[in-house]
Amino acid sequence: MTSGIHHITLVTRKVQANVDFYVGFLGLRLVKRTGGFEDAEQLHLFYGDSIGSPGSLITFLVWEDGAPGRVGLGQVAEIAFAVEPDSIGFWLTRALSFGLKVSGPAQEFGEPVLRLSDPDGVIVKLVGSPLEAGAPLPQARGVEPRDAIRRIRGASLLSAVPEQTSAFLQRYFGYRPLIRAGTTERLVSDSGDVIDVREATGFWPGIPGTGIADHVALRAKDEDELKAVEARLQQLNSGPVTVHDRKYFASLYVREPGETLIEMATDGPGMLVDEPLESLGSALLVPSADAAYAEDVRLRLPQFSLPDEDRVRYLDLPFVHRFHTPVEPDGNVIILLHGSGGNEADLMPFAARLAPHATLLGVRGRSTEEGNLRWFRRLAGGGFDQQDIRSEAAAFAAFIEELVAGYRLAPEKLSFIGYSNGANFLAAAMMLHPPLASRCLLLRPVSVLENPPQADLTGSRIVILDGRDDPYRQQHPSPADALRARCADVTSHMVHAGHELSPDDSAVARNLTTGWFA
Repeated sequence: MTSGIHHITLVTRKVQANVDFYVGFLGLRLVKRTGGFEDAEQLHLFYGDSIGSPGSLITFLVWEDGAPGRVGLGQVAEIAFAVEPDSIGFWLTRALSFGLKVSGPAQEFGEPVLRLSDPDGVIVKLVGSPLEAGAPLPQARGVEPRDAIRRIRGASLLSAVPEQTSAFLQRYFGYRPLIRAGTTERLVSDSGDVIDVREATGFWPGIPGTGIADHVALRAKDEDELKAVEARLQQLNSGPVTVHDRKYFASLYVREPGETLIEMATDGPGMLVDEPLESLGSALLVPSADAAYAEDVRLRLPQFSLPDEDRVRYLDLPFVHRFHTPVEPDGNVIILLHGSGGNEADLMPFAARLAPHATLLGVRGRSTEEGNLRWFRRLAGGGFDQQDIRSEAAAFAAFIEELVAGYRLAPEKLSFIGYSNGANFLAAAMMLHPPLASRCLLLRPVSVLENPPQADLTGSRIVILDGRDDPYRQQHPSPADALRARCADVTSHMVHAGHELSPDDSAVARNLTTGWFA
């Protein structure tokens, strides 16, 4: 049996900060960027040595601006990287020069250890260890090869049943006891890395979210070894065992008795199966199952830059927002307001088809209903919270002012697109705070604002696309008449669709917005 850690997968809420830490500070190589295999619209990043060899890989699922989790029972408490023992002083100095809080060096299990946190609060240890690298190390600015991270040193698991957790890792994954210190038992693999099983009886349960490890993946030599372990685990019948083809490796998932999710992953085919070594990790790849929608997926995934590349420097504003910059931007900026249950990336494919060279700016509504994002609250009787509409509209208008000033956007180059709840909110905000938008595309809007003020919308050009079979259109009036009564130039068009957007929407919108993006 090939034993050892294959990779560790965690969750981050800020992709740019994550890349800056793991590539810019730690000096790892970004060896793969891809849409997730479970959800293609979830960015998945892989960091490691120069080829992303097993034992070097740290991977992150990106939940951009997602809710933080909480480390607790059944989760990874710490991750550790191996460096040369004589390099601990270098890493202490480097951490301080980057403005990072660091503790140590201290001795743990006879090894010098520096402890610090990544931008999500994940505890990262740099451990002086004689472990050798499994492949050539990447070239990193400011990090000499002698000081570079060699590979993963280990991970710490929190368990309420540590004896059972330890026995499970030994029986099925080839680990063996090495040493015990206090309430922590250290297990070692044939590869030399370690898993520390820490007794945490009575500790609070973990909560999934950003800043939390999703799973630890352990190594299998090949698919035959993977299938043999799968068969043994199925006989155990203690919980579900699922097997998947992850393109770069085959894998199975199972929860150990302490509830930490364990993956077993094959050493091959590896990260070079779809990219050459010299450009490894440079292209955003989409799983083959989603190939038909690959461009839409790429548009929805958050963009980021490597440490030496230009990047958007996001302002701390009251609405979560995300830019998508095309390869050849023309200066136009389209501000996007999603529908109920959507997010800031939902309308990016639609807007990109409308104006391929425009910079897209998706904004996230701040109200929630049963966990779904919205722009304002609904009332129990089916009405709309008028106070919430007005207060959120005021906040949004102020946000747009700060947005234009802070990012130095040209007001004459701004356009807005709102869909469903976002369109309802945008129509209300325009009447409450003119001149909020001079060019606006409203998709499936209805009137939600009671007693709108007598605003002057002269100069505002508004296109409304209604769905002929949209059930919401039968329940609430269109805002078209109210907008026209306030001197807006309104063009309404009926498409052969329901409430959901259709291909006709794109074609009609292009025709009716001719000249907007010149």
